[in-house]
Amino acid sequence: MRMTTTTTTTTTSSCSLDHRRASASIQKIHRCRSRWKRSSVTTHSSAVTSGERGHTKYPQDLHIVPGALLWNRMILIGRACIRSSCIPTPRLTNGLSVIHNGATFVKVDKINNLKDNSPVLLFQDDGGGMDPEGIRRCMSLGFSSKRSKTTIGQYGNGFKTSTMRLGADAIVFSRASRASCVTLSIGLLSYTFLRRTLKDDIFVPMLDFQMINGQIIPLCSDSQDEWDSSLKTIIEWSPFSSKEELLLQFEDIGLHGTKVLIYNLWMNDDGLLELDFEDDEEDILLRDQAYSGGFSRSNKEIVHCHISYTLKYSLQAYASILYLRKFSSFQIILRGKPVEQVNIADEMKFMKTITYKPQVCMDAEDVSVRVTIGFAKEAPVLGIFGFNVYHKNRLIMPFWKVVQEGSSRGRCVIGVFEANFMEPAHDKQDFERTPLFIRLEAKLRQMVLDYWKHNCHLIGYQSYSTTTEKRKLKDSDKHSYEHSSKTQHKMPSVHVEGVARLDGIMLPEIVFSKYC
Repeated sequence: MRMTTTTTTTTTSSCSLDHRRASASIQKIHRCRSRWKRSSVTTHSSAVTSGERGHTKYPQDLHIVPGALLWNRMILIGRACIRSSCIPTPRLTNGLSVIHNGATFVKVDKINNLKDNSPVLLFQDDGGGMDPEGIRRCMSLGFSSKRSKTTIGQYGNGFKTSTMRLGADAIVFSRASRASCVTLSIGLLSYTFLRRTLKDDIFVPMLDFQMINGQIIPLCSDSQDEWDSSLKTIIEWSPFSSKEELLLQFEDIGLHGTKVLIYNLWMNDDGLLELDFEDDEEDILLRDQAYSGGFSRSNKEIVHCHISYTLKYSLQAYASILYLRKFSSFQIILRGKPVEQVNIADEMKFMKTITYKPQVCMDAEDVSVRVTIGFAKEAPVLGIFGFNVYHKNRLIMPFWKVVQEGSSRGRCVIGVFEANFMEPAHDKQDFERTPLFIRLEAKLRQMVLDYWKHNCHLIGYQSYSTTTEKRKLKDSDKHSYEHSSKTQHKMPSVHVEGVARLDGIMLPEIVFSKYC
């Protein structure tokens, strides 16, 4: 069953209204994406006809994702491809999700645009692929087949918002096999199309093919004219110049899988790409984040190498700690090389495990959480601290600081645990601020302070007991001095042949004269 949408068509009699709406649209685009390198806005007459069947409606502000990290967006695209391919994310937790039908990797790489040689961001997986109905669901706003709270991604917007946060345009290729029927589908999300045609709402052009006896045959759900119109639009606004070039993209997908190409990548205020592909051939870097200050020269090299810093600008570092438990049959392949998974617990020394039993609700089953806590291996040189908090095996909050920054107490203490008893926020970068979350934060803070109190001497700090005894001794000496000083001022002086005596203490004559 093919999905259809409806739109409101604009009449030719409202020319002045169209002109005002077009002007407002251009101004709005420039305000919300000032980082994009602007080009002249021209009007094309090849706009997609409103109301065409088999297309998917998509609004103008799709690219705006407030507060979202680029790395989170990129990983979400890879996961969305697998989920849309009917392949759940590899075993999230407690057997709730399992690998089904063969997804073994997500590939992230950089290729070049065939038309202008500009960089293109590539995502590819070997999942089950999407059939014509599936790809329309994937590229529709607000559609989600997931109804359980145990799954990540329930609103049907993650794939679209993630792609448009990374670049202006995206084209999707997917090959699927359902009941011995092999289909090839292509869909285009184009913000550039929106700007150039001055449309508030547009339709995503789709192309479908079917493999019959080894031959690729166009699959037309409506009419050949509409299929030809979609082909013309995709060729005009994609990196490919012909149907043959489009079909070539399926050759390395294999029997089933999905490929996403994001192009016209966003630029920063200096006119440079936000993503840096040149400094490290085995990584993708975030240009504006690859800087830090406030460190001495002796410590800067250590800081720059630690994952708590590199995850801010390195996709490789972020992907390495993205999952808590290692996979035996799934890989993230970044620029041709598998990303090695890192367990934060392996980066600790003097670690211990603490069991925390949160009070979820009155009628809920007892919950037990194992919190691993310890000092960073680089302590005390590297003063990082914080907890890596996971939800259903996926990183939500990296190095969450629960003690006051700048205080020596808690310095170098890091921890890791899985908080499946709480609900993550919509952007999967935080948790809902519930009373349960507030109690957890207070408990973690107490864990850090108690651990520091009993173990800080292991990394060169004075132990809490020694510090306390010295403080008590200092306070006692101060009290004795003040008492002695007061007593001296109250004691009478006695004149004995040029010498003053104060309660048995002999003072020189000059002092005696002063007290006389």
